[in-house]
Amino acid sequence: MTMGRALLVTGPEALLAERHVAARVRSARKQAPEADLHQVEASSVDAGTFAELTGGSLFASASIVVLNDVSGLDQSLFDLVAATAADPSEELCLVMTHPGGVKGKGLLDKLKKAKVETIEAPAIKTWELGKFVENEARHAKLRLEAGAAQALVDAIGNDPRALAAAVVQLCDDLVDQTLTVEAVQTYFGGRAEVTSFAVADDVMAGRTGDALEKLRWALATGVAPVLVTSAVANSLRGLGKYHDLRSSRLNDGEVARQIGVPPWKVKDLTRLSRSWSPRAIAQAVVAVAEADGAVKGMAADADFALEQMLLALDRARTAR
Repeated sequence: MTMGRALLVTGPEALLAERHVAARVRSARKQAPEADLHQVEASSVDAGTFAELTGGSLFASASIVVLNDVSGLDQSLFDLVAATAADPSEELCLVMTHPGGVKGKGLLDKLKKAKVETIEAPAIKTWELGKFVENEARHAKLRLEAGAAQALVDAIGNDPRALAAAVVQLCDDLVDQTLTVEAVQTYFGGRAEVTSFAVADDVMAGRTGDALEKLRWALATGVAPVLVTSAVANSLRGLGKYHDLRSSRLNDGEVARQIGVPPWKVKDLTRLSRSWSPRAIAQAVVAVAEADGAVKGMAADADFALEQMLLALDRARTAR
């Protein structure tokens, strides 16, 4: 039974959150096909709007209300929303989402105290993506050859939504077939060579010319500029954490866990640390932050800003 109940979906992984919300809405629709569905941003809601949404209408006695991102809800509405969630009417299905973090914690505390049902949508860690692809394939009834899941991650990158979409595409194309590593390379091999992560790997390794070439091709084939700054920033964060941990007496598995990378990645970080000093990393972080602001609208030419970022990283790495 989903009518007469409230649900809080909390966590930063948007794809998982959307799926939990969709499942609850489907269940409510099955129970009350005539129910009105309202999906609103919490930041745009006032007391009158919330009361109207949750109180039904002249044309439908039942309502399904999805209140997106309650971290943006006005604090003056915390008590009203929490009270409604704690005891919704039998004609109401209330679903709330929260992206995680401390913003809106006052409301979360009230919902927890009221024992409102909560489902987590945690971020999918880098080393969990292979298992994520395997689960997606199992759900889609797509058979995988050993190594195919990781090959797909290497080709597509770390975006769970893109990985899930790729599995759906492959499932449609490979009816009653097994996905092999070769098939992944056939479908996505061209993309694997120009992902934002390939650009980041090249510039971190000092292959700046290759990084510039791949950057231009990636941008020409539709890779979003912000994905490039994100990939480079992620590489720098991992290397910075490695520098902090490398003097400790931890094995590679524990170092990988604390940094948040697969164990095999530690060997790459060990190699990169010989070329990147902490000072160089700090300078590079500043360059990436400037480029990130540029690609998000602070500069007229995002492509030029990214090229300058790669050159700045090369200077930081080679400075003595």
